[in-house]
Amino acid sequence: MAISVVMPALEMAQEMGKLVSWRKQQGEKVVKGEILMEVETDKAVMEIESPGDGILAGIRVNAGAEVPVGETIAWLIAPGEAVPQELTHTASARRMSTETAQAAADSAASVDQKSAAGPMRMAPKARRLAKEHGVDISKVHGSGPGGEIVSADIMAFVAKNSAAPMAASVPVGLATPAETLGVEVPSAIGRIMAERTVASWTTAPHIFFTKEIDATALNAARQQRLALIEQEDGVRLTHTDILVAVVARVLLKHPRINASWDDGKIRYNKHVNMSIAIAVEDGVVATVIPNAHVAKLGDIAVQRKEMTERARSGRLRPSDIADGTFTISNAGMYSIDHFTAIVSLPQSAILAVGRIADRVVPVGGNIGIRPILTVTISVDHRVSSGSHAALFLNDLADALQAPNVWLD
Repeated sequence: MAISVVMPALEMAQEMGKLVSWRKQQGEKVVKGEILMEVETDKAVMEIESPGDGILAGIRVNAGAEVPVGETIAWLIAPGEAVPQELTHTASARRMSTETAQAAADSAASVDQKSAAGPMRMAPKARRLAKEHGVDISKVHGSGPGGEIVSADIMAFVAKNSAAPMAASVPVGLATPAETLGVEVPSAIGRIMAERTVASWTTAPHIFFTKEIDATALNAARQQRLALIEQEDGVRLTHTDILVAVVARVLLKHPRINASWDDGKIRYNKHVNMSIAIAVEDGVVATVIPNAHVAKLGDIAVQRKEMTERARSGRLRPSDIADGTFTISNAGMYSIDHFTAIVSLPQSAILAVGRIADRVVPVGGNIGIRPILTVTISVDHRVSSGSHAALFLNDLADALQAPNVWLD
């Protein structure tokens, strides 16, 4: 029996998915679990496994196309089996209708959408985003089925119009467009990061708190466990691994910091799924350590290493970036002392970690030198007040004075 290959829903409230590439060709035999295609979501480009065994047939969508979630884009059939015709005709008709509507919209670009196309169709999430950003929907071109406006259309409009004022004039002394070195089209990862950053910065009211923490005990804990973790788990323990474990456990005492803003409501998360920001060639992706609050340190180190390798080789899995509740972004390896980060929606907080550096500080009434770690938390003020953020940082600082208590 033929198996339908559909555009998967990889994120909450996802409406559309973009096919980046087929990893198998028409007529090629596919085994369940093999990588069948690459799909772009709001967070990353991910590899999608085959839902079953069969021969790939009836491919309806080429690379680069955006398709509604749940739509059949190909089939897996048995040798000698035909592609289901009725569904093929239905999908083809729907797609032709969409293409016809798109062509009509392009040819009538100067005509008011409401008068030319009747009542404007909008996805619920797109309507909410348009209201939050004050977008005039009559100026937005819909890319969904039948010209429906989806969330990606709203955020693209916001990003485009946010940048417009800056392009109006060129300050004296700066290069004019004719003098630039060239123009780069962002990759999928780069574009996704830009769109999500704009959405967060323009939607969530950020507040920031910074704290300097004595890292003597943190360094000692890493040294004590370095050889053991490498021997038992085959991976080199990092400061990030220890921070993931300790921060996750401290977050259990601070549910507001591990919460999310969900359409006017605060959603408290039962588990701490720790996102780790990882630099890739064209931007940053956040991979997730699920249930980090109960995970063993060695398991955290192994998962962090494996997901970093997959992220940098473009082989992320859907589960690698799913359901994060809090993010750690560590720039210490770049010799950065201190920075602030932008919250990754729908999460409500992110911890920016700088390097550990020796500094002259007061020690027991005298002057001493201690390794100091500087951390800054950014929080969505709709979810957390300043007191919530401050109390969390204070508890984290206390925990890092005796990290072994939290790790054992």
